[in-house]
Amino acid sequence: MSTADQRRTGAEPVEDAAHGEAAGPDPTRELLEALEIRRVDDLTFVGQSLPQLNGRVFGGQVLAQGLIAAGHTVPADRLPHSLHGYFLRAGVVDQPITYAVERLRDGRSFTARRIHALQDDVPILSMILSFQEAQPGLDHAARQGPVVGPDLVDSAVEILGSLDHPVAQFWTRYAAFDVRHVGSSLYLGPGREGPGGAGDPDRPDATDANEEHCSADQQRVWMRARGVVPENQLVHRALLAYACDQVMLEPVLRRHGLSWATRGLSIASLDHAMWWHRDVRVDDWLLYEQSSPSAQGGRGLGLARVYSRDGTLVATIAQEGMVRVPQG
Repeated sequence: MSTADQRRTGAEPVEDAAHGEAAGPDPTRELLEALEIRRVDDLTFVGQSLPQLNGRVFGGQVLAQGLIAAGHTVPADRLPHSLHGYFLRAGVVDQPITYAVERLRDGRSFTARRIHALQDDVPILSMILSFQEAQPGLDHAARQGPVVGPDLVDSAVEILGSLDHPVAQFWTRYAAFDVRHVGSSLYLGPGREGPGGAGDPDRPDATDANEEHCSADQQRVWMRARGVVPENQLVHRALLAYACDQVMLEPVLRRHGLSWATRGLSIASLDHAMWWHRDVRVDDWLLYEQSSPSAQGGRGLGLARVYSRDGTLVATIAQEGMVRVPQG
């Protein structure tokens, strides 16, 4: 990796005792190292994959690495503001991924790139990204609804870490983000009955703040990197793309009383659209306000607005996925 690429990636995280992580493996550092893709030539990059129990590449990783690859080909003062991509095939973790970048446009304010992520010369992801230099303009944003803070919500790291199950232990070891559902999560079973599965009798403060604003397809999730991420906005935006792929289809499951533990569930991301509205920090708490307006034909659509801890809208995301369950 060139010196210029190192400046863009900023791959050295800093330890942060404030996050309260115990000494041991650092999944955030390992994720940052995975973003240190190797530059082959001006428009070609190669990346390695993080471990996965099923042997398949995590889609969010390919989004993040592809964004970093495209970012290495644009001026440093231009940041990504939108991404549109299709997941075409499952990738395998034991083979490198080649990122082929195509220059579509280099304008006075905007830069556009197309990226194909390839294994065995076959595309597993194709996406277009647009970058823009900082400019003044009209400014407004949707407002975040009332919600209980992350300190009053249970951590998935703690919930799954307490289980003697290989999947739970693997997730706890390699999860680079602390995920906290306001109300019930979908890891072990369907969300509890009530608006959006939000009712938690053991946490009335959390329930009251969430129930009034939730319907059956909605959920709220706090998320934060488990380690500190360098002061590099390209990396923070790439990591937001990585993190969101973990939860984007959960509103579909919640709407139909399903969970990640549903027997016979088959789920996969099909396409992904993302808009970054403002600078974001993934090593501070972000709130995902999520919904699913439709599911049909084995496909479900998930939407999310992402807010910083102070209630500022930083991103909007849409993802359609294949969601299949046994019939009968």
